[in-house]
Amino acid sequence: MLITDLFPDPEVLIALEPDELGMRLLPLFSDWHRRGDFHLGRVLERVNGRPSLPGQPTVDDGQYERRYKPEIDEALREAWAWLVGAALLIPDPRYHALDTTGPMRFSRKARSLTQDPNHARARSTYRLPKDALPPSIREEVWDLYHRGKFATAVFTAMRGVEIAVREGAGFPVGDHGVPMIRRAFQKDTGPLRDPDQDEGEREALMHLFAGAIGPYKNPHSHRAVEMDDPGEAIEIVTLASHMLRIVDARRSRRLENS
Repeated sequence: MLITDLFPDPEVLIALEPDELGMRLLPLFSDWHRRGDFHLGRVLERVNGRPSLPGQPTVDDGQYERRYKPEIDEALREAWAWLVGAALLIPDPRYHALDTTGPMRFSRKARSLTQDPNHARARSTYRLPKDALPPSIREEVWDLYHRGKFATAVFTAMRGVEIAVREGAGFPVGDHGVPMIRRAFQKDTGPLRDPDQDEGEREALMHLFAGAIGPYKNPHSHRAVEMDDPGEAIEIVTLASHMLRIVDARRSRRLENS
């Protein structure tokens, strides 16, 4: 398999972020890994050709036009560094066990991902950046998601929203669920409403919060809910993150006016 089979257009390869490129390259790297020693220098040589020696004519046996070589070289190095940092590539113990510049091997997680017939699903397990999550849910949700506990990650994120709404509205600890959410954002009396908003917008926001807590937090509280699509989990966690941002802003405003 050639890298041009994955990326006929070199500009697509160059445009990808390191994590996206790294995950897209895993199946190709798996094929190369089975063919012998596997290290960054060999990858770069396979893609960009052999480097020219001082005083020797330029070698042009890469898979892409020469003008793309510097950017491709940088993109591949970044993707390689990300794969190492994500513990998908680990030092080959047959050589220097701690040397990440030498031959590498696939980790258990990398082998599992390349064996997954749904490569899109495998790639999406690394699409949730940690720093994109609000601090109140960051550590727990990110850890659950990357362990493949997608349903629990969604529940934890939405539970974080419920807790933030209760605390932001100043309600007692026993308050919970959709009724509490509706009281917090009630268009006329809710402590988290924005009186400067149009009445219809205030009511719509109340429905948004109640509508999200209802299907995405409450069912997980009462029964086992399966979710094996990491992409769906990302969408719901992202929604929870946006809702937390709104609650934080409303809580700050409420405290300033109290």
